[in-house]
Amino acid sequence: MRTDTPQPIRLADYRPFPFAIETTRLVFELHPSRTRVKAELSVRRTSDTREALVLNGERLKLLSVAIDGQALSANQYAIDPEQLTIHEVPDQFVLTTEVEIDPSSNKALMGLYMSGGRFCTQCEAEGFRTITYFPDRPDVLSRYSVRIEADRKFTHLLSNGNLVGSGALDDDRFFAEWTDPFPKPCYLFALVAGHLDVLADKFITMSGREVALRVFVDPGQASRAAYALDSLKRAMKWDEDTFGREYDLDLFMIVAVRDFNFGAMENKGLNIFNSSLLLADPETATDLDYERIEAVVAHEYFHNWTGNRITCRDWFQLCLKEGFTVFRDQSFSADMRGEAVQRIKEVRALRARQFAEDAGPLAHPVRPSSYLKIDNFYTATIYEKGSEIIRMLKTILGAEAFRKGCDLYFQRHDGEATTVEAFIACFAEASGRDLTDFFGWYEQAGTPAVTLQTAYDEAARALTLTLSQTTAPTPGQPTKRALPIPVAIGLLSTSGEVLRDTEVVLLDEATATVRWENVASEPVVSALRGFSAPVNLTTDARPADRYVLFASDPDLFNRWEAGQTLARDLILGRAGGAPDEVGEERYAEALGQALVDDAAEPAFKAQLLALPSEPDLALMSEPADPAALHAARDHLRARIAVHLGDLLRRLHGDMQSDNEFSASAQAAGRRALRNACAEALSADPHNDNLMRIVGHYEAARNMTDMIGGLYPLVAIGGVARDKALANFHYAWRTEPLVLDKWFSVQGRDPNEDVLERVMALTTHPDFEPTNPNRLRALVSTFANFNPARFHDPSGAGYRFLTDQILAVDAFNPMTAARMIEPLGGWRRYRPELGQLMREQLERIVAHPELSKNVLELATKALG
Repeated sequence: MRTDTPQPIRLADYRPFPFAIETTRLVFELHPSRTRVKAELSVRRTSDTREALVLNGERLKLLSVAIDGQALSANQYAIDPEQLTIHEVPDQFVLTTEVEIDPSSNKALMGLYMSGGRFCTQCEAEGFRTITYFPDRPDVLSRYSVRIEADRKFTHLLSNGNLVGSGALDDDRFFAEWTDPFPKPCYLFALVAGHLDVLADKFITMSGREVALRVFVDPGQASRAAYALDSLKRAMKWDEDTFGREYDLDLFMIVAVRDFNFGAMENKGLNIFNSSLLLADPETATDLDYERIEAVVAHEYFHNWTGNRITCRDWFQLCLKEGFTVFRDQSFSADMRGEAVQRIKEVRALRARQFAEDAGPLAHPVRPSSYLKIDNFYTATIYEKGSEIIRMLKTILGAEAFRKGCDLYFQRHDGEATTVEAFIACFAEASGRDLTDFFGWYEQAGTPAVTLQTAYDEAARALTLTLSQTTAPTPGQPTKRALPIPVAIGLLSTSGEVLRDTEVVLLDEATATVRWENVASEPVVSALRGFSAPVNLTTDARPADRYVLFASDPDLFNRWEAGQTLARDLILGRAGGAPDEVGEERYAEALGQALVDDAAEPAFKAQLLALPSEPDLALMSEPADPAALHAARDHLRARIAVHLGDLLRRLHGDMQSDNEFSASAQAAGRRALRNACAEALSADPHNDNLMRIVGHYEAARNMTDMIGGLYPLVAIGGVARDKALANFHYAWRTEPLVLDKWFSVQGRDPNEDVLERVMALTTHPDFEPTNPNRLRALVSTFANFNPARFHDPSGAGYRFLTDQILAVDAFNPMTAARMIEPLGGWRRYRPELGQLMREQLERIVAHPELSKNVLELATKALG
């Protein structure tokens, strides 16, 4: 057990760094195990106090330190495992340090490390301190120049900004010089050195400048970066058209890296990507991969303005860049792929990750007030809920005022490290509205519960809407205040005609009443259209109203939502011992009618076929019984497969295409529906359906269809599963990104022997626990997306996850900490399960040499 007690960092304690670092000159002499880093910092005192200069630094071997060229003696500075302190410094000076680091032993993948024989960096949030001594905080902005020296086998030496020089040092070594004209915090520093192929293109900005575009990948992989490069060009044009933001350098680079803790990183001018989010071709990538590549390429590019040109004053403001940038990338994806289906996918993800976070001991505000390790706050709350807050702001203000607020923000704070308060102030000023209460969304954790009740006065032809809101206590916030919640509402007749178009009702108190006149007949209320706020909504709607919405609501999100609500109630009813056989038949019939609606796109129909997930259902039942939920959901799946078997088989055949692969949204939608039909049919695996799914898998000409056939076969189990898995592995054994899919599909296997199989896979020759992608594919998939088997009554699933967390924590605390979440919801489950989960959390906390990352989250999870 840890003997020290780490002290939290608190927002209330923020004070500016007392020095400015006006320029930073870095010289790297790269060597896999003995890299030398020389840093020259132009330092100027900005405080009236005579403070010592304190610089962050971890795992560094200090070779020398000098001020204005004069070496310091040992009594002039102090060094400990986390910082370098220079006791007395002048008001303006040049600090020169030289350190040695070992990139090859850096398995935490933070700072400078080796991946696939190349050097690369990840500095957000606090990785730069493992490269050189520096004030590693986002409010210290500096202009960087970088010289990289390396062996010639590292054919590309890359850093931020513009290349200003390169050449030979001798027959074996060469150098490259880079200068970034824009001041940036050190977390945006990047370096890559390696033998790489490059895919090149250009983009002409709206002012007519030519920007060189370069994507660097493993040798032989350049063709797989073509879609990412196309996505980048579309994102650059979209940002100009939608937000008026033009790229500012002459060069934009992206590098693909296999070993990476994050999805990608927005380093100024040199984005570094997890290769899983950059490389794609039809044979190795699914449509979901294409969608994610498009979104993440856009996200990291959009950071150029929302994160780089304007950055965070401190890490408590993380949502300032991430929430806004997620909102921007979601808006881009909606324009690229269709608003309704994109919104459904966003809300599915929000409920699965962020609502679960808000409902457990790890709940925290979008802007936290304290932390031990900022790495632990790269969460769905910061990202996805942060985006929802921006979406609500736009809904409340309207598109025109919202754009004015954005323009003011970019104009006023360009080149600054700023705060959420400053961001919101721009929208208040641009719109002329008081947004004081709206700021509560950033300070208050938890998911509000909104109730809507209706009363129709037939004689007066008037409808009264009564809305109320409550938010349950969360850790550290027992009392909640009312928040401004925009609720978009429309009215339909009982036959499905539109009675009243969408209007936004702002619920900004605990309870509010609205009266609408001239309502021709008792309506069906379509509320929270487009998911206009991140809340849980309960209405007094009758099941008959849900069926009207399911069949006729012009708001496609709410049409989908009505179907989800009907299915959820049926599953929860059966799991709770109150099955509704008639209701299940009626639901299957209504689903069939929706699937034959010629006006609906295939991508939307595929969403209709996807029942609420078991993790989502667990959030809606207390205490949750994963086994009962799994059985009830499977029962409804089987009912649908039998009742709609002929229709599903017909759609499965109709959606088959012999055309060349297209990554377009329309083509992807047809594949999504075909694969959804295959999965639905697997719930009734009689011989005809089984042979159809086997044929689906064996005839697949792209990875989307191949995975679309493989997962149903794995779910069916038996000989068909084992044969398909063996075939898949043999075919793709040399493709790391495809092998991740092989591990992932087995982590989701719903059969009773899955834990034994997953444990065996951790000893498979292709399992790489030091690679975050591979670890997430198997272990995190099993723990997060296979609840019935993870929550085995024996507690074996919990023990397995804990073993993995403790093993990984020894070399990669950030990744280990992210694996805590499945244990964190122990209070929501049956008491006997919750106790077993709690015991594993206690085991984690008691473990010797535990990292701060894991300690913080495990302790919070215990409560």
